[in-house]
Amino acid sequence: MKVLVIGSTGTVGSAVVEELKKRGASVFALTRNAERVKDMPSGVTGVVGDLLDPASLGVFKGMDGVFLLNPVGPTEAHEGLMAVNGARGAHVRKIVYMSVHDLEKASHLPHFGCKIGVEFAVRHSGIHHTILRPNNFYQNDFWMKQALLEYGVYPQPLGSVGVSRVDVRDIAEAAAIALTTDKHDGEIYNLVGPEAVTGESTAADWSRALGRPIRYAGDDLEAWEAQQKPYLPASMLFDFKLMYAFFQAHGLKATTGDIARQAALLGHAPRKFSDYATEMAAIW
Repeated sequence: MKVLVIGSTGTVGSAVVEELKKRGASVFALTRNAERVKDMPSGVTGVVGDLLDPASLGVFKGMDGVFLLNPVGPTEAHEGLMAVNGARGAHVRKIVYMSVHDLEKASHLPHFGCKIGVEFAVRHSGIHHTILRPNNFYQNDFWMKQALLEYGVYPQPLGSVGVSRVDVRDIAEAAAIALTTDKHDGEIYNLVGPEAVTGESTAADWSRALGRPIRYAGDDLEAWEAQQKPYLPASMLFDFKLMYAFFQAHGLKATTGDIARQAALLGHAPRKFSDYATEMAAIW
């Protein structure tokens, strides 16, 4: 099976590439940067293209399946729709689209709301499809390594209501299973962790894992925005600030049904955040 992975060089996409390789798929990894082709993992074919350029839609030709992940940003919806059209034109047999957990509940968030149209296009494309809706990733905490190790602070303002964060490896497994089997056509899966976490509980898990006190930086979104301003584009800063305000007010929690369906899909329970923190602490 020939699978094109869109978003192949990111946190989720690279994990999907590895899971597909384990299952014997022929993996083609899309990248905008021709220099990255030579750095692709062994057994992966790099393909150069840009979904903002209609001339690049030839990358879909000959593919059996597509994993579709579009990066957060002002062009996300357009890139997603271009990919759907590319897949339709090339008569691709299957699409697995990575959306976001409970997107309808927070459709005002730019990177939630823009996925609604892409989901609709995927569902009505005439192509076999599975839609994955993951929660906030455990692996996002990798970018907080300096704050954790040097300052003893956990800075992600998750609030106290609860967010059912998920391990990227569970997302990758779900994507590879959906792409390489015919059991999940037309299904939508919320991908989540086994328990909702908070800012305080996350800091406590990091404290136990690292063997040192880690303090939650708190819910002050103005302070968070000021701290992140040098590192994030203005559109992403605006988007994520709104997201954290939603998390703090409403949370983003899974149901027991979500967890049971995910476990049935994967063949194992969702990975725990505390285990992820312990694993990363040993590496760090």
